[in-house]
Amino acid sequence: MTSKHTDDRRTHSEHENPKTGEDHSNRDKNPDDWTTGDEPMTGAQASYLKTLSEEAGESFEDGLSKAEASKRIDALQDKTGRGK
Repeated sequence: MTSKHTDDRRTHSEHENPKTGEDHSNRDKNPDDWTTGDEPMTGAQASYLKTLSEEAGESFEDGLSKAEASKRIDALQDKTGRGK
């Protein structure tokens, strides 16, 4: 006899994790579509953005949103050749 708990676990394990695989990568989601994109950039974003700005010889822009910071990071990565 199989318990309900065991059945639930088996059913759950058969589902793919939505955060794995290339087709479901949050990394590839357009920052304009982020639900939290208008929140202030994270500390990690600010730190990396400062580093990239210095390497690119550009000024660091404080006060960006998460989405704006992500776009700026992408642009500076292209300019510096970092992260790609």
